[in-house]
Amino acid sequence: MSNQRPLTYYPEDERLACFPYGVSHGAEGVCLLVQMGPHRILLDCGLGDISPLKALGQPPADLVLCSHAHSDHAQGLLALHQAFPQLPIYASEVTTQLLPLNWPELSPENIPKFCNALPWRSPVEFREGLSAELFPAGHLPGAAAFLLTYTTPRRTYRLLYTGDFFLSNSRLVEGLSVEALRGTQLDVLIIEGTYGTARHPHRRQQENQLVERIDQILASNRAVLLPVPSLGLGQEILMLLRSHHHFTGRNLDIWVDGMVAVGCDAYLDLLPNFPTSVQNFARHQPLFWDERVRPRVRRLPAEQRQAVCQSPCILLTEDTADLSQYYNPDLGSPVVLRPERWRYPYRDEGSGRIEVETYLLAQHSDRFGTTQLIHNLRPQHVIFFHGSPTYLADLTGLEELQNRYQLHSPSVGTLVELPIGEMFMQPAAPPETNYEGELTELGTVVTITLPEAIAADPRWQNFADTGLVEARWQGEELVLRGLSQRELLKDSSNIRMPLNIDCCANCRHQRGQRCWNPSSPLYGFKVTPEGYCPVFEPADPPAEN
Repeated sequence: MSNQRPLTYYPEDERLACFPYGVSHGAEGVCLLVQMGPHRILLDCGLGDISPLKALGQPPADLVLCSHAHSDHAQGLLALHQAFPQLPIYASEVTTQLLPLNWPELSPENIPKFCNALPWRSPVEFREGLSAELFPAGHLPGAAAFLLTYTTPRRTYRLLYTGDFFLSNSRLVEGLSVEALRGTQLDVLIIEGTYGTARHPHRRQQENQLVERIDQILASNRAVLLPVPSLGLGQEILMLLRSHHHFTGRNLDIWVDGMVAVGCDAYLDLLPNFPTSVQNFARHQPLFWDERVRPRVRRLPAEQRQAVCQSPCILLTEDTADLSQYYNPDLGSPVVLRPERWRYPYRDEGSGRIEVETYLLAQHSDRFGTTQLIHNLRPQHVIFFHGSPTYLADLTGLEELQNRYQLHSPSVGTLVELPIGEMFMQPAAPPETNYEGELTELGTVVTITLPEAIAADPRWQNFADTGLVEARWQGEELVLRGLSQRELLKDSSNIRMPLNIDCCANCRHQRGQRCWNPSSPLYGFKVTPEGYCPVFEPADPPAEN
């Protein structure tokens, strides 16, 4: 949504506007054209097809700023350079070194060094009155937030583009520093909203949950297959497994294949740019490739792909790989762990051939981090990008933001004018996202009735897929979650047994159809509901008389 005004509200040399070529809805990447007076700045170029940028037959901007090396922000840069060789492209030093991984089909010597490196926290003037300053944004090594400053005789305008950002520290990257940006007197903030208004557990809790689940799978004598992006998440998980107390010294093989291994090699060339704690770790043992210190981290030879998951191990490969090459269904299949909100479902996931679970190891800020940054910078305009339209609508619908800022969530091809003035104009209210219902208690059944308008939201189809929900308390609030067909299929064999029978179905150690009691001979194995062992412990102890 946007609050538009006539183009003549300010003289042309003081005009601020944003035109999105791509906002990362669906398969498209991020590409935003910003105008500050006479200057045109292209923020990222993650388009798979840059024909819209070539339509005018001349460079679409005066310069290009690349926030980081992920493909949805950078994959179109090489084609853009080939189309307009004189168009200057800038990024951080680390990003310039990681960019070639976006074109694995080309040998490194065939990729020209078209991207110019900029220093951290040091304003660089590109044209008269226009300068930019880079701030580390977290999320990925080299990821930058750009503070653009445009000065006119009348006043100075400031715009901050976050790219993808993360306020929390991760294993290999320090988070964006709010303190470094506070007091910048910002006019416009262009900020990602990947997770919408979702709230996440603490980073360490996310890591522990992932490690514990991997540990459980390995204890059940199965392999773990982790499809991840070539850069970022895969290296974070490797560092987590190398340094977490659950795995240090453990006799375990961690295999890395494909472009994830290439990404690890690229990281090793960047060691001086990593946090001090990572550099200290690397002084005592290799960051990734290590056959001496347990757990062993190795590249996966091509000839071992089909057999690697027949025994307990961990395998990381790129998220676009055909996973069937890593196992033989007749000899057992691994458990596939995918990040939450996965964009590209694997074609065999619904066939029952492989078991797929999700985990959360966030690489972007949640609602708290997003609103925290906005409230600290206090811009007049906030433009949201990089998220599903429904998630971005959730953000623009927050009352705490509506009352203070002019909010925009433009679609591709929608020009957003950004007039700067003393008077704040309340943006139009977004569609209602809260639904009032009724609660009825009838004997042993509680019924919650909601208006049919809730079904118009595109998220309803997934929520109501099976017609079953799970409810849990979150503080004083009751949270409802739709149960998917996969969860029902997974739990279909959990037959209800009478509570007075000592069996696996009623044992406190049975979770996910497996026994997790270290004292049991069935520990780690899949059990039947009617199974029994001598160390049975009831899930609900009998009430005392």
